[in-house]
Amino acid sequence: GTGRINSDYKDWEWSADAGERARLLQSPSVETVPKSGESQGNGPGATSALGAVFIVVNAALGAGLLNFPAAFSMAGGVAAGIALQMCMLIFIIGGLVILAYCSQASNERTYQEVVWAVCGKVPGVLCEVAIAVYTFGTCIAFLIIIGDQEDKIIAALVTEPEEAGSSRWYTDRKFTISITAFLLILPLSIPKEIGFQKYASSISVIGTWYVTAVIIIKYIWPDKELVPAEIPTSPSTWTAVFNAMPTICFGFQCHVSSVPVFNSMKQPEVKTWGVVVTAAMVIALFVYTGTGVCGFLTFGAGVEQDILLSYPSNDIPVALARAFIILCVLTSYPILHFCGRAVLEGLWLRYTGVTVEEDVVRERRRRLLQTISWFLLTLLLALFIPDIGKVISVIGGLAACFIFVFPGLCLIQAKLSEIQETRAISWWAQVSYGVFMVTLGAFIFGQTTANAIFVDLTA
Repeated sequence: GTGRINSDYKDWEWSADAGERARLLQSPSVETVPKSGESQGNGPGATSALGAVFIVVNAALGAGLLNFPAAFSMAGGVAAGIALQMCMLIFIIGGLVILAYCSQASNERTYQEVVWAVCGKVPGVLCEVAIAVYTFGTCIAFLIIIGDQEDKIIAALVTEPEEAGSSRWYTDRKFTISITAFLLILPLSIPKEIGFQKYASSISVIGTWYVTAVIIIKYIWPDKELVPAEIPTSPSTWTAVFNAMPTICFGFQCHVSSVPVFNSMKQPEVKTWGVVVTAAMVIALFVYTGTGVCGFLTFGAGVEQDILLSYPSNDIPVALARAFIILCVLTSYPILHFCGRAVLEGLWLRYTGVTVEEDVVRERRRRLLQTISWFLLTLLLALFIPDIGKVISVIGGLAACFIFVFPGLCLIQAKLSEIQETRAISWWAQVSYGVFMVTLGAFIFGQTTANAIFVDLTA
């Protein structure tokens, strides 16, 4: 069996009282039992299997579904998009099960702690840096989404004719994004604790389901003025299907928040968790597939990177969907920023070797500096990046690392740490599976990143 894996994890001491770091990336609505030698679960407020399904679905669903119709278009049609999702779903579920197995083996309760404990210092640092970059990129995408939706809402409200080439200063995209960010997002991002996660969770669920329902209904009963462009039925080249991978990885990536969910269950068993994540991913699959297929068939190859931008500005149900998405993003940005800031704080404290108790005054000043710097950088980039597709094409590759590379490395290291006189066939099969996951994840990351850079340079 496995015991404590990789003792060099403690080379940089991890304090149980390290403030934000100890609560890093806890999924909304999840309250885990403090880590100790006591048995897990069975506390008041422990999560049931059904509750875990809901939380995992909520963690998977998000603003990424706006890009799924465009992903189906890039993949070359409905058949290619669905086939790619089904193939990747096998490994997505497998990665979630591996993380639960390694969490039990290492007795760690968050994603990055599991990677640190099982794989060691270097993969642990790389994992934390990847989380910081991923959350930073997602915050940029959120600001772009705010600008996209506000453009359409303002266009519906401002009905007076304008002279050619003129525009009102208060309808300018850069102004609307900036004023929304400074007035609403920045004040929510500064506090050390974020207590509204459970409310943001509910808003996200309602918003994503409503958007999906609107897109499906608009496909079944389309408006007369909506005429779809050409609808491809096959990819233009065999490599074109890979263009949809970043969106799928970004959409289904719930692995970072899955470890706290697993440890919050009444009976945190790997077999039960396998049923939970399978049910959750099937639900997410139906939502993403419904959105992708119906949105793609409604507009064809002419669908926008953000599906809601393809609909008219004066469509009332779609306008309500835009309002839901804006509200969802406004509450989600501070949570993602909190996660990224916590990673940076953890890396800084490890590097300096200073405990949280000794650094209270500096922490407040550093948190303010980190928050303002993070906010201004994401805002600046969002003002000049034209659509969410360009951001997702980059951070989707990082999502592949969370889904494939790090779980694969954890599985390989966990199996290699087992003390066995003879290696059974199942042992070799699991190690081979881990190697394949790492290889697949590295391929997706390299291919999507290289493609994103090439497209940006040739645009």
